[in-house]
Amino acid sequence: MSSVKFSESVIQNADKIVHECMGHEDAFCMSRCPMSTDVKAYIGLIAERRYEEALKVIREKLFLPNTLGRICAHPCENACRREMEFHQPMAIAALKRFAAEQADDESLWDLETGADTGKRIAIVGSGPAGAQAAIDLRKAGHEVTIYEKMDKAGGMLRIGIPVYRLPREIIDHEYRYLDKLGIKFRFGVQVGRDCSFQELREQYDAVLIAAGAQKGNVIKVPGYDAEGVFTAVEFLREVNETKDFKAAGRRIMVIGGGDVAMDCARSAVRLGNREVYQCSLENLEILPASDEERDEALEEGVQCNFGWGPAQILEENGAVKGIVIQEVTSVYDAEGRFAPQYGEKTKTIEVDTVIMATGQIVEDITDGAVKQIGGGRYQVDPDTLATEIQGVFAAGDAAGGKIVVEAMALGRKAAVSIDRFVCGRDLKEDRDLKKEWAYETKLNVPLPEGTKDEPRVHKNLRPVSERIRDFEPIDAGFSEEDAVKEASRCLKCECRLCMKECVMMNEYGSCPEDIFGQLASEGKMEAVVSYSCNDCDGCTRVCPLELPIKEIFMEARRDFVKANYGQSPMKGHRAVNIHQELGFYSMYTAKACGGENDDR
Repeated sequence: MSSVKFSESVIQNADKIVHECMGHEDAFCMSRCPMSTDVKAYIGLIAERRYEEALKVIREKLFLPNTLGRICAHPCENACRREMEFHQPMAIAALKRFAAEQADDESLWDLETGADTGKRIAIVGSGPAGAQAAIDLRKAGHEVTIYEKMDKAGGMLRIGIPVYRLPREIIDHEYRYLDKLGIKFRFGVQVGRDCSFQELREQYDAVLIAAGAQKGNVIKVPGYDAEGVFTAVEFLREVNETKDFKAAGRRIMVIGGGDVAMDCARSAVRLGNREVYQCSLENLEILPASDEERDEALEEGVQCNFGWGPAQILEENGAVKGIVIQEVTSVYDAEGRFAPQYGEKTKTIEVDTVIMATGQIVEDITDGAVKQIGGGRYQVDPDTLATEIQGVFAAGDAAGGKIVVEAMALGRKAAVSIDRFVCGRDLKEDRDLKKEWAYETKLNVPLPEGTKDEPRVHKNLRPVSERIRDFEPIDAGFSEEDAVKEASRCLKCECRLCMKECVMMNEYGSCPEDIFGQLASEGKMEAVVSYSCNDCDGCTRVCPLELPIKEIFMEARRDFVKANYGQSPMKGHRAVNIHQELGFYSMYTAKACGGENDDR
């Protein structure tokens, strides 16, 4: 048979399907995870009680399943279809923790690394960004050394997150993965003090700055320098190390509305016999803290003042004796810029300690060699995280990450760039930058038939009266019964409705985009694909976009016949030819009524 030249309409329709088909579009939860964790897959496995397989799916992307299962800000849950439809999102983070608790055995860890490349990488900081970058680079075959100023790994995970949310043995367990991969550590070494940044540049093929934002930010309201004013960083560091803060008084005000502020307030409650207050510019509608942190802080007795900002810290003999807070009428202007406006109302609250949880700053370790911008972040190429200095990159807080999973994603992005750099490859060429961060999915499908508003299985929290007395974990996690029940709520968001409707198409691809990809790009398709269609049009009927799938099959047949001199291109299609002949034979042809010899 001669080559087939498909009609313009066939090619156009194929191109339309390739560009619009949602068969390969990721679920909402996965698209919003900066690490692109396959949430749907591991939740489905939990529902089937296949916990080891579920954990394997998680660990393909994340080395901190139990940690993230406890403390992740879970942007995936905000995008969950059950959240959008019913305001009852899947408990994605808690299910991740459950899988880790059920199956995370060191004997199952993937310790395979690439062949030794002879390249040496230095990483400053062992927090989530530095650790994730170290893992990816070591698995690529490079020698990796992490410089950590503390005596243990973990960075802000260890000093900034309360132990009642994240027990330190969890960090120790999950960070052992780095040891097993052969990543080297130099603890107690502060770059810029014990060794210079320039020395690292000279000794290594590339350097990654992944130092956390460990310097607290102070709002310079009147009285900010009084005795009794502390930053969130210094407060949480001491509380997490000693479960005490000796300088704290009996009446404590925490300034800030984010999760760090809630961590400070809730930790202050656990110091015992304290009155704890909070104030933030943001009201409840725009409060940056997660709903869980806010609600649990309120349950534990924190006296919150949302929509009130600090106006003055009152002093007596140089020490804090109170604080004046003022009503906030708006935080942002019409263009969305930070521009707080205040009303006339004020409150004076008697306190002796003020903790400012109003952001952290990254301290420079380069002695000014790398330019810093807002919050001490280093200026980098947003696509590659490369600085202006060749061979120097930044990630995590140092490059603008705000939550742990974002820091990890930035660490992975930096690792890709560093691997390319030391191997002499272009940093951007043939790189799918979209999938290196959270992104928008084109998925837009109807709810599965029969979907009900099933309530979320909630946390297994210790009673408030019990948990505020100590720093023990407050959440016992899911039981197996609850985990399976919660996992079974997943709507398994995907399209591919046509593939469920049509048995035939599954023989040629996983979705129409696969089936028609070569037709759209090269003008080629096997005849058997077109002739397998039975012309039912069920595929288009169930397609949310009503894509012309059957239309392509039918039109392509005409093109095949035309190219084959009016004959079917399929062997064994003699019956088709006979049918065509009989179609014009008087014995088998009915004519329209009303002719001269109409016998009716």
